Amino acid sequence: MRAERPLMPHSPLPPPGNSAKYDPSFRGPIKNRGCTDIICCVLFLVFILGYIVVGLVAWVYGDPRQVLYPRNSTGAYCGVGDNKDKPYVLYFNILSCAAAINVISIAENGLQCPTPQVCVSSCPQTPWVVEGFQLSNTVGDVYKEYRNFCVPAVSPDMVVMDSLQKGLCPSFLLPSTPALGRSQSDTIPPRQALGVALVLSLLFILLLRLVAAPLVLLLIVGVLAVLAYGIYHCWQQYRELRDQGVSITQLGFTANLSAYQNVKETWLAALIILAVLEGVLLLMLIFLRQRIRIAIALLKEASRAVGQMMSTMFYPLVTFVLLVICIGYWAVTYVYWVHNTSTPGCEKVLVNVSCDPMAPLNSSCPELKCTFTGYSSSGLAQRSLFNLQIYGILGLFWTVNWVLALGQCVLAGAFASFYWAFHKPRDIPTFPLSSAFIRTLRYHTGSLAFGALILTLVQIARVILEYIDHKLRGSQNPVARCIICCFKCCLWCLEKFIKFLNRNAYIMIAIYGKNFCVSAKNAFMLLMRNVVRVVVLDKVTDLLLFFGKLLVVGGVGVLSFFFFSGRIKGLGKDFKNPDLNYYWLPIMTSIMGAYVIASGFFSVFGMCVDTLFLCFLEDLERNDGSQERPYYMPKALLKILGKKNEVPTGGKNRKK
Repeated sequence: MRAERPLMPHSPLPPPGNSAKYDPSFRGPIKNRGCTDIICCVLFLVFILGYIVVGLVAWVYGDPRQVLYPRNSTGAYCGVGDNKDKPYVLYFNILSCAAAINVISIAENGLQCPTPQVCVSSCPQTPWVVEGFQLSNTVGDVYKEYRNFCVPAVSPDMVVMDSLQKGLCPSFLLPSTPALGRSQSDTIPPRQALGVALVLSLLFILLLRLVAAPLVLLLIVGVLAVLAYGIYHCWQQYRELRDQGVSITQLGFTANLSAYQNVKETWLAALIILAVLEGVLLLMLIFLRQRIRIAIALLKEASRAVGQMMSTMFYPLVTFVLLVICIGYWAVTYVYWVHNTSTPGCEKVLVNVSCDPMAPLNSSCPELKCTFTGYSSSGLAQRSLFNLQIYGILGLFWTVNWVLALGQCVLAGAFASFYWAFHKPRDIPTFPLSSAFIRTLRYHTGSLAFGALILTLVQIARVILEYIDHKLRGSQNPVARCIICCFKCCLWCLEKFIKFLNRNAYIMIAIYGKNFCVSAKNAFMLLMRNVVRVVVLDKVTDLLLFFGKLLVVGGVGVLSFFFFSGRIKGLGKDFKNPDLNYYWLPIMTSIMGAYVIASGFFSVFGMCVDTLFLCFLEDLERNDGSQERPYYMPKALLKILGKKNEVPTGGKNRKK
């Protein structure tokens, strides 16, 4: 027989690839642990100090006006100089800022919003929109009361359609209030609408303890029913086109994808694909029903754990605050780095010469204006701007990923203390979340930084590829584009795998206190020994959480529609219906807010399921149900697996 390598005394983890062994000293997350990945911890702290120094350099050599004053599309400051009486900036379409700004656009254009911006003396007070019949009229007629919201140089005789196409006048106005020099829309969702999202998310998670099994069954039957209807629809379309439709050989290849709707082979192929998916799901439902029952039991136990430790549901607020600090520090530092170079334009005079927007203009040339064209390269900090930007982007990704890793590890420690409490809730620590938070920060900052750095390097590689792809979009080299797309796909898959590996490594770190590499290896081996259970639990959980998000977001969206459209009346003096000409913006804002809240709640629940699942697998390998080695899993799981804990002689079973 092959001799196995002996285990260290009281070692909570076996050699990689072997099943976990019983350890009589193990009673949940280890209390006596040491610092892990100290070198990476020191490196991370040194990097943070350097990040602070970069911020100080930006503050010393940068331009504080970039932060203190808003700017219009030309780069001129609002509230100073010629715009002294216009302290606020108005965005023509504020939604385009959130939709278009990314790392690539920031690297090329700075923190400039792609929508036109003008300096205004006051923010709009009433909603207004350009009607269709007004597009052929002149700006002077249509914008009679709203000329101050157009670009000052617009001609009153210009046709409204031309002014909109050139971005000289806004197509709509929303009631706004000034905030940090910016006009912010007043038509944000009321706090009650976001409160509904919070209540629905919490209610959905707590009710899983009662309705997890029928809900999962309903979702599976629903998916099968949708596929069955798809098969029926494809068959009907194929039957209609079988005799008189166009064949694929007659149509050939065309870029007009809608033409394939009239091809009978299209519907035949769709029918075959859907039928195969239906058959595969039915077979999985038949042969994997035991593992589906285990997944349902774990979902119930996760709901129970969340109910016992309600403080975990609000931990995403801590993560949100830390993320705001990281992103806000980077944004302010980035803005301080840049100096604007302006190009005065007066009949090609003084073109490409820097000018100060704060300085008064030349009275002999009234057309002379300071127009933003780029950032200055004068000064030590400005000459090193590219290197500072690279350091700042690395700092942004690394700190953000570290904050997310901290949240995962803290929640894992709290939920692991729930699972490994033999008598629940008596054996659960008094403050499991705060204990896990302090323990993680004290001992495992380096391990979290290690995992976050690996993920950061992959994400930066993806950003570089996105930048290269952005530059190659105008080229006609299909081979280069294909190679870039393949690399992007590979890096996307690698990032997903690293996130999966990191997540489970943080769970093992929270429980056993080992370093990142050992924890990642043991977590991966444990999951590979139970790969079918992993896949089933992952897909069942994803389906359930998707349904939960759909329920919360859809419910808030419907409620917002009926409220903002005036179909239901306000509830009390603080919840009155606003008077809106159009209500799509507040509805979309409500939906996005509900999605953010639901994602925060369900991320906690997902982390709870993953943690309990790893603990469940460890429990199966460590214990056998005897008096000396009882199982810690709930009775529902014991019943599904056909196992039980022995009753101690002369007393009751230690199990709850």
